[in-house]
Amino acid sequence: MSSAHLAMTTAAILLESVLTCPECGHVKRETMPTDACQWFYDCEGCRAVLKPKPGDCCVYCSYGTVPCPPIQECGKAKSGPSRCGE
Repeated sequence: MSSAHLAMTTAAILLESVLTCPECGHVKRETMPTDACQWFYDCEGCRAVLKPKPGDCCVYCSYGTVPCPPIQECGKAKSGPSRCGE
């Protein structure tokens, strides 16, 4: 893969997502990790510990406005599976 293609690929990855707590509705913009899926998130509004919904790899895929970077890289929108490699 050329460096130009790599730059285009990484430029398309969004790193911010807005999480909405399903318990209290608290909304917060967060920067997502780029190298892993985040399985737990502590809501600042009600202190609930958010966990991914069945079939999702992380809290961003379940409760965020943007799926996590690993899923974006896998092309979830194109392929359909919720986890890379399936």
